Order: sequence, then C-alpha cells, then structure tokens
Amino acid sequence: MSGAAHRPRIGFIGIGIMGEAMVRRLLDLGFPVTVWNLEPERLGTVVPHGAVAAASPAAVAAASDIVMLCVLHMAAVERCILADDGVAAAGAGPALVIDFSTADPEGTREVAAKLKALTGAGWVDAPVSGGPQLARTGGMTVMAGGLQADFDAAQPILAQMSGNLTLMGPVGAGQTTKIINQAIVGTGYVVMAEALMLAEAAGIDAARLPQCLAGGHADSSLLQRLYPQMQQRAFDPPSSYARQLLKDLKAVSAFAQGLGLDLRVIEQGVQRYKDYVALGHEMSDSAAVVRLYEHDATTRGKARS
Repeated sequence: MSGAAHRPRIGFIGIGIMGEAMVRRLLDLGFPVTVWNLEPERLGTVVPHGAVAAASPAAVAAASDIVMLCVLHMAAVERCILADDGVAAAGAGPALVIDFSTADPEGTREVAAKLKALTGAGWVDAPVSGGPQLARTGGMTVMAGGLQADFDAAQPILAQMSGNLTLMGPVGAGQTTKIINQAIVGTGYVVMAEALMLAEAAGIDAARLPQCLAGGHADSSLLQRLYPQMQQRAFDPPSSYARQLLKDLKAVSAFAQGLGLDLRVIEQGVQRYKDYVALGHEMSDSAAVVRLYEHDATTRGKARS
C-alpha cells in the first residue's frame, strides 16, 4: 500500500477509549476511516482529525472495504452486525470484519457464521491488550482468531496497529485467548493493589519497589507500568473502566466453570471487583481498585474505635 489510493477504506464502529486511539492511529497512517458510535457525541474525538461520521453501522459498511469493531460486549457486537441497520444489512458491504471487542467465543462464532451466510464477509476476532497509549502508537498486542486467508487479508493493516500479532486458531480463538489474558490481568491488578498496601503499611519506600524487583521473578509489565500508577493514585482520566474489567472477569469465571474448572484465585479477583464496583466506581479506572483496600482499612479502623 504505497499511497492513499491503494489503501482499503476502513469502517470503524465503537469510538470508546480504545476505539478512539485506534481510529487516530489509522488516520495517522493515511487510511480513510468512516465511523459510527452508539453515543454520537463520542464522534467528536475523531471526526476533527479526519474521520467521516456515518448514520448507522450499515452506512459504515456500505462505505468500507474492511469494517472494524471495538464495542462493549457480545450483545453490542450482535447489534452492530445483525440489527436492521447493522453491517449485514449493507448487503454487498465489506469483504472482512475485524472485531477488536472483548466478547464471547461461541457468540463470536455464531455471529461470524451468520454474517458469512448473509454477505460472504470473512471474520477475524482480534481482541487487544495494552491500553489506549499503545493503541495510539501501534504497539498493542492483538490475539487473533480466523481462517488463515482472512487473517492474511487483515495482517497488513493489523501489523501497523500492533507490536505483537498472533493467530491463535479459527474464529473464536482470539476471544478464548483474551479470556486467559483477562484472567491474568484482572487477578494481577488485585495482586498489585495488595502488594502496594503491604509495602505502604510496612513502611518501606513503596515507590522504589518496581526498580528493586526489576529482572527478578516478580518483575512484569504490571509491576513496571500498573503498580506506579496505583502508587501515585494517578487514575484520571481513566485508561480503562472498572465495570469493563468486572464484566471480563465474570466472563472468565463462566468460561472456566463451563470447562469444569474451579479456579479460586480468579473467583477472588471477581469478588474484589464486584465489591469495588458496588461502592459506585463503575466508571473509575480499573487500577483504582486499590481504593477498595483503602476503604476496607478505613472501615476496619472505625470498627475498632
């Protein structure tokens, strides 16, 4: 793709925190991008930078060679694809759908099959990890599922949006991999919060912990990137929402139970986020779960006094 005339037309549905960052990346790369979002006010984050607003997912599809989605959950994917004004309603629309949403593996397979039957479009489920900063700079991780031919068609664009791109199997395999990713991330957030509370209560220099542990077995991107955010209480603006991570953790729990597994650490992580969201923090940063532990400590202090 040496020039703008040879670049496929991209449709992008879902302009949340991650969707905005990905659309901005695509615009930087010179792709023409048509966008739609359920809450139209969010379009103001990308239209001034060159994206073109459309009236519906079907209108996005009609203007696009490839449609990308990054929406809240499986029900939103189904609505954007199969509703009366969805992608499938465009008829001879895009040749390929790339779904960045975190959704359900089985539901993904069903929607992909229905779209294929209706329009012939291929499907790559491509959930992501890394947050909006890496999405904006093309460094996010993409875990993909789809036919090899569809992945090959998506790869030239996905390679420009990601630092790590892996095909994990057929349609649904990307979503299954994202479930495992969220199991690690969600429980990891809780572990980082508990490590921070332990360091602060013990009286050591909590800010130096990532430097001290770098290169050892405890080292990780969570320790180096997330822990400092928690330690500084730097949660505004949110880079992810607690309600979203809770949704993902519930999906991990249900998936594990469906496989006959009893994964107790994950179940504790689910409960911690349930407790945090129940305090009214649905739209707080996922990393701000440390506030739950501060709340617990304050409650225990009042109970003792």
